[in-house]
Amino acid sequence: MSDDASLFIRLYLDEDVHKRVAAALRLRHFDVISAHEIDRLGADDDAQLRFAAEHDRALFTFNTTHYLHLHQVWLQEHKEHAGIIVSDQLPIGETIRRLLKLLNQVTADEIRNQLYWLQSFQ
Repeated sequence: MSDDASLFIRLYLDEDVHKRVAAALRLRHFDVISAHEIDRLGADDDAQLRFAAEHDRALFTFNTTHYLHLHQVWLQEHKEHAGIIVSDQLPIGETIRRLLKLLNQVTADEIRNQLYWLQSFQ
């Protein structure tokens, strides 16, 4: 893995996150894709996490309960993912602000196989 790959978090936004969040983060030069943009709407949560893991992307979602459970299941089954970021529903501007704070403070290596709460990045 290159140094850049271990430093910069690449994000995948679940379908419950507005697609404008991806566009705003890309304007700030972050590597972000959204389920809305790549026709992955309607895939179940495990399939979304598998997709993110296969593409070495941390997954961001407002679907906290399901992904907390999935994270535990994946840990128990020794499956690896590139990280999960969960949050309560927030306005788009606040979501972007907090994600930028996280993306500027946490590396891809640090988030790997971890679950982060966006509320921690106020």
